[in-house]
Amino acid sequence: MPTADPQFITSRDNPLVKDLRRLAQDGRAGRVQGRAWLEGDHLCRAWLARGGTPSVAVFAESFWPNAPAELAHAAPRTVILPDALMAAASSLPSPAAMGFVIELPPVPQLLPDVPTVVLDRVQDAGNAGSILRSAAAFGFTQIAAIAGTARLWSPKVLRAGMGAHFALRLVEGLAPSDLTVLAVPLLVTSSHRGQWLHQATLPWPCAWALGHEGQGVSAAIEARAALCLRIVQPGGEESINVAAAAAICLHASAAPRFPATI
Repeated sequence: MPTADPQFITSRDNPLVKDLRRLAQDGRAGRVQGRAWLEGDHLCRAWLARGGTPSVAVFAESFWPNAPAELAHAAPRTVILPDALMAAASSLPSPAAMGFVIELPPVPQLLPDVPTVVLDRVQDAGNAGSILRSAAAFGFTQIAAIAGTARLWSPKVLRAGMGAHFALRLVEGLAPSDLTVLAVPLLVTSSHRGQWLHQATLPWPCAWALGHEGQGVSAAIEARAALCLRIVQPGGEESINVAAAAAICLHASAAPRFPATI
């Protein structure tokens, strides 16, 4: 891709630098600006691997001379910042040496018949990102986030997702009633009732609903469920983390679809 000569910015009052700070430190800024900040080469490479093109590539001055060509020439605009300014624009304890600014896609409509994960007010960004990562790994292609869920394009969710965002259809800001469009069976988890997950025959495709860390799945969503399932816990704990529960449930849906030799 042809790129212009890199632009050196040294002022912390530069509009781009201010935008980077907002994108890196404010979970709401991305949707307001219609952009996201991918910090670090892992996320940036994942974006490129999915055919994405960044609008701006940003590099720390000390890293720029050794930047790999596929990163250095990925964007139509390349910016180089002094290391201290790059660090000031980061929300990480150990700031990354580069990042991409990308344009967010419009929020799509829910597709009715694809494997879906419903996030019902999952508030912790690490949990939300981990669930997205499990969803992509186990063949789920759509995320339906109920209002009150952590913002999916926020920096913390992006980091926890490790690139899973780019393989998924992300639909945010939904009400429980919006799930009526789903034509696949809705499955919910419970810590105290329902069929044991390891004994159940699970439908495919399906939609798994994972609930709020303290309150679980709402009554409105549970009322729509075709199946209520629980995970055996022989160790006797009252419940397990929602991201761990998601990985177990989504794997249970995925495993029967593959031969035993894989």
